[in-house]
Amino acid sequence: MSDLILAIFAVLTASALCSMTEAALFSSSVLKVRQLADAGRGAAKTLLRIRENMDQPITTLVILNNIANILGSLYVGALASDLLGDAWLGLFSGALTFMVILFAEIIPKQVGERYALRIALVAAGPVNGLAFLFKPAVWLVRILTAPLRRGDRGPTTDEAEIRMLAHIGHNEGQIEQDESEMIQRVFRLNDVTAAGLMTPRVNLTYLYGESPLREVKDEILRSQHTRIIVAGESIDDIQGFVRKDDLLAAMANDRFDEPVSHFVRETLFVPGAARADDLLKRFRRTRQHLAVVVDEFGGVSGIVTLEDVLEVLTGEIVDETDRVVDLQEDARERARRLIQ
Repeated sequence: MSDLILAIFAVLTASALCSMTEAALFSSSVLKVRQLADAGRGAAKTLLRIRENMDQPITTLVILNNIANILGSLYVGALASDLLGDAWLGLFSGALTFMVILFAEIIPKQVGERYALRIALVAAGPVNGLAFLFKPAVWLVRILTAPLRRGDRGPTTDEAEIRMLAHIGHNEGQIEQDESEMIQRVFRLNDVTAAGLMTPRVNLTYLYGESPLREVKDEILRSQHTRIIVAGESIDDIQGFVRKDDLLAAMANDRFDEPVSHFVRETLFVPGAARADDLLKRFRRTRQHLAVVVDEFGGVSGIVTLEDVLEVLTGEIVDETDRVVDLQEDARERARRLIQ
């Protein structure tokens, strides 16, 4: 009887270890494992290699699990037949099947999933060694299943999963609400365009390049902008922009007869379809804070600033000089009044 009990215990233990390890490997986060591997943990580096190529380790575990279940059950059945006789064999087989399902499958997999990272780190080394020993058997299985593994492997993660992880992390109290919102907003950068962020031309403040400072002094002083667009013959003929500080300094030095064009700086021109993330790169590369948005015919649609792009990440930025918070909504309201 002791031989039968030991055999049952060995079969259940071997099968349970295989099931628990398999569940732990599948449930451990690749991102967390990569983070531990980058920190220099040897077991994490081994586990990372396994997680990045699961075919061989998992095939090894499946082979071992089936050896334990099938060959072990046959051996246990033979012992039970000799000990209990054929009359009790059916009842014993049913009880053994129930124990295998409960103690070698359900419970171990639940444990493996719950303590996935800890178990996977401990099991990484032994699994790696067993995969090497079972390489011929694994090679044969891979040959037989090759048609099912054709095609490109999908990505480790995607935008939707990262958004969901940020949401779950906030709900579980792992990250703050503002951190979660910031992560969500980052992904908006490639969803919004210059046309969606710009200040429309109806709300633009601009000066004519040929105008002397004396004639536009009041407009300069009233302007709430640090950079002002400069036009040639019309708003569609943009010469560049001027810094309000430069104009104020010139007026302070009694240079009122100089035209605005003497202070013009080169500006960026971008299409309305330019994405916010591309705009951010252009602003950083050129060290500019303002760009003129043009339509498909080369006409001026409006202007977009670095602040407009940053507001995608931070929300509306309003300072004490802003008389109109949302210039796009103000432009729409003007259009509605004109129609009425």
